[in-house]
Amino acid sequence: MPQIRIIGGQWKRTKLEVADRPGLRPTPDRVRETLFNWLGQDLAGWRCVDAFAGTGALGLEAASRGAADVLLVEAEASLVDQIRAVTQRLAATNVRVQRGNGVSVLAALPAGSVDLVFLDPPFDAQLFDKALAAAVPALAPEGYIYLEAPTRWDEAALAKHRLELTRHLKAGAVHGHLLRRAA
Repeated sequence: MPQIRIIGGQWKRTKLEVADRPGLRPTPDRVRETLFNWLGQDLAGWRCVDAFAGTGALGLEAASRGAADVLLVEAEASLVDQIRAVTQRLAATNVRVQRGNGVSVLAALPAGSVDLVFLDPPFDAQLFDKALAAAVPALAPEGYIYLEAPTRWDEAALAKHRLELTRHLKAGAVHGHLLRRAA
């Protein structure tokens, strides 16, 4: 079974198995490394949500770097079981795993309650706009959204969600966007 690894923090070099599932594309190590260089290595006290967790790599990376509370949301039962096994192995008391619909879970979060939202939905599911619309109200005023998509999001597409691009990367078929509320 293919594996990826946690890049930094207390669980650095921990391997995560990648199940063979249609649409499951774990964020590559190099992309996660760049993202956490942008965010800073120390996320102490941050509240994070990985709304389409898959392997849990993004949320576990945040937890490894000190995030106080990380919610991993995944719809597929077998992936939820796999993530729960990893969090138990790591004794990750700052991580909660919930089976469910990422968009619905985001929409139910209290306003301004999250510092960082990871949005990496299946590329063919057409969930980007719905996920952004659900994530923005939950975002703390100085919070970030990381959006991974098959195409670059331009200013106009982000403006309708009252978001602005702070950083962008392209790695292979993936575009990574670090977003904040527009000023």
